[in-house]
Amino acid sequence: MRLRDAGFLLAFSTAALPWGALLLGRVGVPRDLAVWFPLVFIFGVVPGLDWLCGDERRNWETPAQAARLENARYFRILTLLVLPLWLATLIGCGWQFSHLPLGLAGQAGWIVSTGVIGGVLAINPAHELIHKSSRLEPLLGGILLSSVGYPGFKVEHVRGHHLHVATPHDSSSARLGESVYAFVPRALWRNVRNAWRLEAQRLRERGRSAWSWRNEMVNWTLLWLALAAAFAIAGGPRSLLFFLAQGVVAAATLEVINYVEHYGLSRRELAPGRYERVSHHHSWNAPQRYTNWLLFNLQRHSDHHAQARRRYQALLHHADSPQLPAGYASMFVLALLPPLWRRVMDHRALASTR
Repeated sequence: MRLRDAGFLLAFSTAALPWGALLLGRVGVPRDLAVWFPLVFIFGVVPGLDWLCGDERRNWETPAQAARLENARYFRILTLLVLPLWLATLIGCGWQFSHLPLGLAGQAGWIVSTGVIGGVLAINPAHELIHKSSRLEPLLGGILLSSVGYPGFKVEHVRGHHLHVATPHDSSSARLGESVYAFVPRALWRNVRNAWRLEAQRLRERGRSAWSWRNEMVNWTLLWLALAAAFAIAGGPRSLLFFLAQGVVAAATLEVINYVEHYGLSRRELAPGRYERVSHHHSWNAPQRYTNWLLFNLQRHSDHHAQARRRYQALLHHADSPQLPAGYASMFVLALLPPLWRRVMDHRALASTR
């Protein structure tokens, strides 16, 4: 188990990618080209590393083993360390954006690269943290999400997505035949709207105003505005543009992954508006070892939906869950090519819902 445990340190490796891009610029690669290096690594090199490292299908075998995994502080510390690492990365990338002599292509590359890294290094660990029952972990998850301008995910994902997944009521479950280009704008808009609605409803049920200071969405939005103001004060309009744009890219990256995780799967409707219980059959699973290290076992998504409180290190691989033909990095690229995506995925989705 020790090698598998140490592998989760790779989750921090994406923080080094911007500095790899800067190094390429210093050794002669044109800067406007070098800044795209993080995307080349994530979507070009990671699939190769998945192939080299193989699959991880082992599970804990006894409740005692599961308890030891759940209670091991090492795994929890890793997710807590993400916050300072990501904020340092975000600030460093913002400073570089304000000072590097980049053309339009280079500026776009730096923003998109930082945003995709934010999807991996900020939103993905935040997803782990917001599901936990302690006070500290959801708090850190909310800060991570605010840093990319998508704090509504903290509210909607837990109270909306996990309730309605694989039904027509879920904004983060892509329908069979729906393209990623139709899905992502819809998901971004509806998930933000749903988060505000859910918080307003919660407060009204407790006899409080929707604009109370107890409204999570108000507080997280104020934090996002404070971060935006800090970037604007520190680096001017150019720095503010960077902060806002990287957040849009990070949120869009998350929703592309949501598209991959739930495409075409549905729960049986038992009665009007009432669906079968969520199980590990209602999201896509992937066993690639390297990407699961990189993403804190996010690809064991089927078990996450069956046991949402279970910590990432204890998630199970289910051989009878719908299985993706490749890891998330490969499937992300495939999703951007709708005709090829449908050729690969539609028949798998239909077979999984029978």
